[in-house]
Amino acid sequence: MTERRLVNAWLSLGSNLAPEIHIPTALRELERLFGDLRISPIYESRSIGFEGANFHNLVVGILTDHSPRELVAELREVEKRHGRERTPEKFSPRTLDIDLLTYGEQILDDGPIQLPRDEIRKYAFVLLPLSEVAGDEIEPRSGRTYSQLWESFEGQDQDLWRLDGGSGL
Repeated sequence: MTERRLVNAWLSLGSNLAPEIHIPTALRELERLFGDLRISPIYESRSIGFEGANFHNLVVGILTDHSPRELVAELREVEKRHGRERTPEKFSPRTLDIDLLTYGEQILDDGPIQLPRDEIRKYAFVLLPLSEVAGDEIEPRSGRTYSQLWESFEGQDQDLWRLDGGSGL
């Protein structure tokens, strides 16, 4: 029997439907599933791609022995328990959105699973909190740290506000 090793994975969490409820409860559930979490500050950002309430976004680090596919399936179940209904629209209101951003230093393009996830380099609400909690880690496609990616990020003017009050746990 092969022993499974623990891998550091980073997740992006977002909510614009009752985020004051869904973010803290999701964090408690992730902590129950994966143990200690590394949690970024929470940021508020405008909805992108549709008119809607502002999102609350943060990045969470976990250690897992799940494969990327198993982990994504588990995260979908967490979303579902928070009332998330998957629709064909990419941009829509969400009770809870959890995306797998990285899985160790693995590079993967396997259908719906892309590692590291493109959103890291597209959106300030993903890259800024990731750079704050994993700034010295290397983004495997570029070979640059997340802090370096943030320093050269052209989207730093995207509307983003750090919320007071910590992680919500």
